Amino acid sequence: MSTSDISLTAGMRTNLLNLQSTSKLLNRTQERLSSGKQVNSALDNPTNYFAAQNANQRASDLSDRKDGMSEAVQTVGATNAGITAITGLINAAKGIAQSALSTSDTGTRSKLATQYDTIRSQIDNISSDSGYRGLNLLSATNTLTVNFNEDASSSLNVVGFLGNASGLSLSSASASWATNSDITTDTAKMDTAISTLRSNTQTLAANLNIITTRQSFTDSMVSTLQTGADNLTLADMNQEGANMLMLQTRQSLGTTSLSMSSQAAQSVLKLF
Repeated sequence: MSTSDISLTAGMRTNLLNLQSTSKLLNRTQERLSSGKQVNSALDNPTNYFAAQNANQRASDLSDRKDGMSEAVQTVGATNAGITAITGLINAAKGIAQSALSTSDTGTRSKLATQYDTIRSQIDNISSDSGYRGLNLLSATNTLTVNFNEDASSSLNVVGFLGNASGLSLSSASASWATNSDITTDTAKMDTAISTLRSNTQTLAANLNIITTRQSFTDSMVSTLQTGADNLTLADMNQEGANMLMLQTRQSLGTTSLSMSSQAAQSVLKLF
């Protein structure tokens, strides 16, 4: 039997349509209260829905870039730790050289020269151990590329250098430091090596400052994008709660009204 075969009074049909409308509004309000959003799909508001989707997707892409920046900070930190240790060893070697200059005993100078060569080998070890996750900026002229935005059009290249004894032009002790000129020659090489390390440290510090600044900027951008997306889609929970209370009241009244409008038909039954 189709609905057209059933005769309802005008009052009953009006009340029934009102109840159906109230029921739809109740379902929508319940969905908003459960999800916390007033725009849950493109059907609710296409413009806001897709704008929020784009903002959230960009925020997600930038969050992925933050991980790369964090890894870059650790890589530069490992390089800086290596430079600091190597600088300390070179300063220790300079102290050994000064001790060699203060004595004329050939045997003592030879032993001090051996200590210097031992330090040189440790410089090589530290240089090779200063990598982070497979990238070492002190073992060769490796390049660390840090991408800052979602399409990698903004980036920074951090170029490494050879930080071992050979790269710093620190040769083995000249003639076992038999003469003062041998010692002063190697001391001059050590001074040059320290200057090279300081110069590269300044470059690394500048690059690190750029990376950390972009980290902070990216954090702000992600927060801004997510807030913007929320403003387009989130529901006012106080308003939706009030709507729920009002709709429940309307539904109750509608049910009562539908019952009252059916009383006319019920009175006909009393005639039989």
